[in-house]
Amino acid sequence: MTDHALLARISAEPLDSAAVDAAVSGPRHGAVVSFTGVVRDHDGGQAVSALEYQAHPDAERFLRTVCTEVSRRSGLPVAAVHRVGDLVVGDLALVAAVAAPHRAEAFTVCAELVERIKHEVPIWKRQHFADGVSEWVGL
Repeated sequence: MTDHALLARISAEPLDSAAVDAAVSGPRHGAVVSFTGVVRDHDGGQAVSALEYQAHPDAERFLRTVCTEVSRRSGLPVAAVHRVGDLVVGDLALVAAVAAPHRAEAFTVCAELVERIKHEVPIWKRQHFADGVSEWVGL
């Protein structure tokens, strides 16, 4: 693997999926697989009106570690940016991307990257339901 500028960031600003894809793209790779996690309007049968993401102060370090480990293990460039703050239905919460010479490996590694981010990076979400109730997820 050649050295890649690692993109692993927590952001309070709206996410740019094209910038995440660009961080991994290159002439050696015929496939770029991206995942965009989008705020949906429901969860568990309840209508969701908004989400609030909060991150541990070290969350970006955890995200960088996950990205670095996945990249080293796979030999592929990876990138991920996770949003924090108040989000509404349709906003991007997570954008992750992996580039590979062929699609199968890019899909596999991107799925691994997203699962590791979800389980290892200390970011919690508070779901605000349409009925006025809210609940924290991932605490």
